[in-house]
Amino acid sequence: MEAAHLLAFNVTLLAAMASPGPALLFALRQTVRGGFWTGVATGAGLGLMAAAWTGAALLGLAALFALVPWLYLAMKLAGAAYLLWIAYHIWRDASKPVADSAQPGRRAFVGGLLVNLANPKSVLFAASVLVVIFPPDLSVAQKALIVGNHLVVELAVYTLFAGLLSTRRARDGYLRLKPIFDRIAAGVLGLLGLRLLMSR
Repeated sequence: MEAAHLLAFNVTLLAAMASPGPALLFALRQTVRGGFWTGVATGAGLGLMAAAWTGAALLGLAALFALVPWLYLAMKLAGAAYLLWIAYHIWRDASKPVADSAQPGRRAFVGGLLVNLANPKSVLFAASVLVVIFPPDLSVAQKALIVGNHLVVELAVYTLFAGLLSTRRARDGYLRLKPIFDRIAAGVLGLLGLRLLMSR
């Protein structure tokens, strides 16, 4: 494995993180509602689970899903149900005032873990990216380096994201348009849950 492999992986990872999926939407809402440290804790949960999916892909979980299809189906159904549950609660509470803290501390971290745990397709995405970018004969140390690198990138991006979104200006703008933003977020998360539920 060469430095160019890690660079290509990081570029792909940054592009994937920039897409408006459930992780990005959850981090945005948590940060604007709860502030910088809530955003950092949420990002830590999201990042740790994303890195864990990469580790699982490196250990062959995608092959296990192929051998035991019901395991993948069970995880997919649970993930879809969780995304739909989040979407329902965001929609229901869209017109309610925002509390000073949105799932602070440990709850923010666990919330981040669960959002990224809710999509077992992440391991299939990670497996396909890893196969394309990295050579097949990776050592245990190299696999650990890839997972550690993934975690560092996720933590850095979500910390930067939290810093940008936790300003008073961002919070005030969110609060003015909260019902609209929350219903958009609920709609996107709900559609992602339904897509996960109906996909093969």
